[in-house]
Amino acid sequence: MYSNILVPIALDNEDDRIPDSIAVAKALAKDGAAITLLHVVESVPSYAMTYIPEDFMVATRKGIKSEMMRLAADHDVNSAVIDGHAGRSILDHAEEKGCDLIVIASHRPGMQTLLLGSTATHVVRHANCAVHVLR
Repeated sequence: MYSNILVPIALDNEDDRIPDSIAVAKALAKDGAAITLLHVVESVPSYAMTYIPEDFMVATRKGIKSEMMRLAADHDVNSAVIDGHAGRSILDHAEEKGCDLIVIASHRPGMQTLLLGSTATHVVRHANCAVHVLR
């Protein structure tokens, strides 16, 4: 059983695996364990920023934080929103917060995943704690 569990989620993902990820985290948690939902806001390339209205990113971040707070309240867990590259930021956050388990959903691999890698693959390969992957 684990005492500090990180559950990275992608709010823009069409595959709604969030409830499944939370259920697995709760099943693997000790009594009184901390479970944190994490969303990583990836940076928009500077060349694309010229095409995006100034207030769009502010409104987007506000919406993400609001949705994360709602999810956390609905499932009685914590939430966090951070900026960065998804794979690296998940690992850094887990390390900083002393997480002993990461529960992450993964899609079925395709050619793009095999050639470019995926967030789940990166986390599994480089995590300093246990990782549970949902398929």
